[in-house]
Amino acid sequence: MEFDVVIVGAGPAGLSAACRLMQQANAAEQELTVCVVEKGSEVGAHILSGAVIESRALDELFPDWKERGAPLNTPVTEDELYLLKDGESAKKLPNALIPKTMHNEGNYIVSLGNVTRWLGEQAEALGVEIFPGFAASEVLYHDDGSVKGIATGDMGIGADGSEKDSYMPGMELHAKYTLFAEGCRGHLGKQLYSQFELDKDADAQHYGIGIKELWDIDPAKHKPGLVVHGSGWPLSGGTSGGFFLYHTDDNQVVVGLIVDLNYANPYISPFDEFQRLKHHPVLKQHLEGGKRVSYGARAIAKGGFNALPEMVFPGGLLIGCNAGTLNFAKIKGTHTAMKSGMLAAESVFAALQAGCTGGKKLDSFNTAFKDSWLYEELYRTRNFGPAMHKFGPFLGGAFNFIDQNIFGGKLPITLRDNHEDYAQMRPASEFTPIAYPKPDGVLSFDKLSSVFLSNTNHEEDQPCHLTLKDPSVPLAKNLPTYAEPAQRYCPAGVYEVVEDDASQPSFQINAQNCVHCKTCDIKDPAQNIVWVTPEGTGGPNYPNM
Repeated sequence: MEFDVVIVGAGPAGLSAACRLMQQANAAEQELTVCVVEKGSEVGAHILSGAVIESRALDELFPDWKERGAPLNTPVTEDELYLLKDGESAKKLPNALIPKTMHNEGNYIVSLGNVTRWLGEQAEALGVEIFPGFAASEVLYHDDGSVKGIATGDMGIGADGSEKDSYMPGMELHAKYTLFAEGCRGHLGKQLYSQFELDKDADAQHYGIGIKELWDIDPAKHKPGLVVHGSGWPLSGGTSGGFFLYHTDDNQVVVGLIVDLNYANPYISPFDEFQRLKHHPVLKQHLEGGKRVSYGARAIAKGGFNALPEMVFPGGLLIGCNAGTLNFAKIKGTHTAMKSGMLAAESVFAALQAGCTGGKKLDSFNTAFKDSWLYEELYRTRNFGPAMHKFGPFLGGAFNFIDQNIFGGKLPITLRDNHEDYAQMRPASEFTPIAYPKPDGVLSFDKLSSVFLSNTNHEEDQPCHLTLKDPSVPLAKNLPTYAEPAQRYCPAGVYEVVEDDASQPSFQINAQNCVHCKTCDIKDPAQNIVWVTPEGTGGPNYPNM
């Protein structure tokens, strides 16, 4: 199938690009064919974020978004920031000591999944074709090496590689330009980084795993618009991160924990750290008497400005979290992802209108990016993450207060952190195993009951999408050296070391549980696990997340 533009991923970046392309085409009365492929069962099915969002990019894309019914229904009314000292005590920071980037006046608490569904409706109304349930599995190239488009994965392939009765071959989607908006650690994005050496001049990318739950709470405790952030306990020993709790509408709150994936202790389990976090009085007071209704997890790219790759290459662009445009100083990536998609759309449309038939590298995007508020915003917060990594939450926080509140992000220094996250893991012999409390089924829960709430499902008889470069590594290297950390860093119980008294231990992959967070692809110390796309529609089906 031939299109002018193919977009991989129906998230905020991809859909904003699609909408901007069609807005320009309709205004110019020019025919344009735009196709979006989405591996989730529907638009929004795989979208997971906190989420407090700025409306800046949305204001530009659809100035009348309120009249159009965009689901930004809960404006932020109050900010709270805590440092948790231990399992019982905490220090609430006064507003004057909070970095400006953490202030949320004028922002909205949303379900990003529902915002994305709304964006999908706007895109289709403008004439965009959206194909949910089709996973882009391969980048296609012209003979000259430029990107030609993508191929979707075959359907109905058995675990043994044979064609089942339901077999349906994938499609080739050719385009003059292809935009890759797969989100953090995109499967095809990784290949493009390598193919075009997109990150050769960038600092190492850094990641966190975000784990989130949605709760129905006691109406008497509900405070629509309250935003609570914090750091400290239970993370310790050089493990950094922070929690969030937001009061949305309909007597619901979202609560979550982000754990930086540069931690050293292989016994750390981000999932279990989150479960015990909820017992702290600062969070417990909101959740007690409530009911958990949904669960999910997702990696986030938090390297910021210093880790940005070259986003353009012959025949295409990387946009949104596939390029790492999230502003970690604000813990926000929606408005930045949307803006990157809009800038890409403007560069692509200008090239097509000038008669370009594709395959060229759009250097005009780099110029537009550097002239945009997106570039300025990311540049001003370039030191935030490295400061936290180098100096820890207290001294790093003090540095960021000075950098952001006093100098507005214009200190004449740039901090660097070029240590890859996976390489920070230390041998298990240097640590003591962590005895996490058993879940009580009230505030804390186990992994399998959590995965059940994510509505995750995969066709069981298909090739495993969690591939090992060397099948011997988990037991021969990772188990003796690191106590096989995949058992703990995965938030969905995908990886198990099964020990039987009568035989050697075996490494088991429960791919059916996978929530597509990509943490294994990032944190495996041997870089032996490669996440590839499963059959279309597979994975979580997040409601209101």
